Amino acid sequence: MDFSSHNSVAVLAFPPGAGCPRLTMAVLAELGSLLNEVRFSGLFQAVVIAANPRSFATGACLEEVASVEGVAARNFAQVGQALFNHISNFTLPIVAAIRGYCLGGGLDLALACHARVATYDSSFGHPGASLGLIPGWGGTQRLTRLIGRTAATQLLLTAERLPASQALTLGLVDELVPSSDLVEAAARRALRGKYIPGARYRGA
Repeated sequence: MDFSSHNSVAVLAFPPGAGCPRLTMAVLAELGSLLNEVRFSGLFQAVVIAANPRSFATGACLEEVASVEGVAARNFAQVGQALFNHISNFTLPIVAAIRGYCLGGGLDLALACHARVATYDSSFGHPGASLGLIPGWGGTQRLTRLIGRTAATQLLLTAERLPASQALTLGLVDELVPSSDLVEAAARRALRGKYIPGARYRGA
């Protein structure tokens, strides 16, 4: 992850050379470490987790998923769950800045954030059903709370992809912006929002 600052907002971005980023165990560990660094620095008022120039995260690493079973598989799920719970309960507002694809575990990551800003060309989905998988990092619960049981069930069972306009209508994202304004818009929303840990983030 690339770590930079935008005014008083910490920006944690997937690196540009990663293509469509995958949430490997190494990436999850790095993200958790950077969030702790931000938290204890006392220098920031909010956090943006941002896509690289091509895409937001497109899910877990399937090779890692296929390599675990039994207790190891449970531990694999718990690592992501612990990190995303940490994000959801973080003491500073965290906004996801999304462009391109936001799929699978990447959607779970965006859902754990307190708000979501996306570009007009973004798309969202949970392809797990088409792969014989179910979301393991809290997506089933957070998606249902955000957009309702009916819409969430359809998205999870059909593995369909939602265009950005439909995601906005459903309330999956809070704002659509041009790609050139993505990080700036996410930082603005994070700074002007009101957030109490454990409660729903309220952006202005």
